[in-house]
Amino acid sequence: MNSKSTHKPRPMIDLLVSIVIPSFILMKLSGESDLGPTGGLIAALAFPLGWGLFELVKYRKFNFIALLGLVSVLLTGGIGLFELDNKWLAIKEAAVPAVIGLAVLISTFTPYPLVKTLLFNPEVLDVEKINARLAEHNSTAIFEKRLLKATYMVACSFVFSATMNFILAKWLVTSPAGTPEFNEQLGQMTLYSYPMIALPSMVILLGVFYYLWRSINSLTGLKLEEVMATKEK
Repeated sequence: MNSKSTHKPRPMIDLLVSIVIPSFILMKLSGESDLGPTGGLIAALAFPLGWGLFELVKYRKFNFIALLGLVSVLLTGGIGLFELDNKWLAIKEAAVPAVIGLAVLISTFTPYPLVKTLLFNPEVLDVEKINARLAEHNSTAIFEKRLLKATYMVACSFVFSATMNFILAKWLVTSPAGTPEFNEQLGQMTLYSYPMIALPSMVILLGVFYYLWRSINSLTGLKLEEVMATKEK
């Protein structure tokens, strides 16, 4: 059986392994009487790092976002283990979404803008039907402009993430790296980043999808159930 085709999103497991368990280890098991600052940091980072590698190896599918996540974990571990200045943590936290946002902008100069690749593709939408109806209504050029606008909106969501990550890291992580206090503050930052950054970014991305759908509806007259991709082709 092809493992690529059987892979299904598991958001609750992702959340547990990447955020909840590492945060608990950093905040509760990093004291000198437990794992210690270094042991706690290594144990906490092992969960998202191991999970990310497992996903990449098992499903053999290159994922740019997953790769950035692995790099982010390794950089965080390096900052803690080598006891670098806290400013590098704030820079790292801002750099990862900033790099993604930059990649989104660069994609607009290629034949495959991000929104078009992720959302306007045969796996999600009935692209052939939509393109045919757009051609009938002489609306193809207008729709391409709206796709470009949607891509800019996605880039803005990553700019928001980068800014909030930097502010959160500077606000919460004030203790020197290599101390139990640093690990605890790192755990707090990881926990807070989900409701304060990830959820608003998700809302923005849902707004982009709604904007794309409304554009298709207004330019083609097709209903949602008519444009969604069907499994039997």
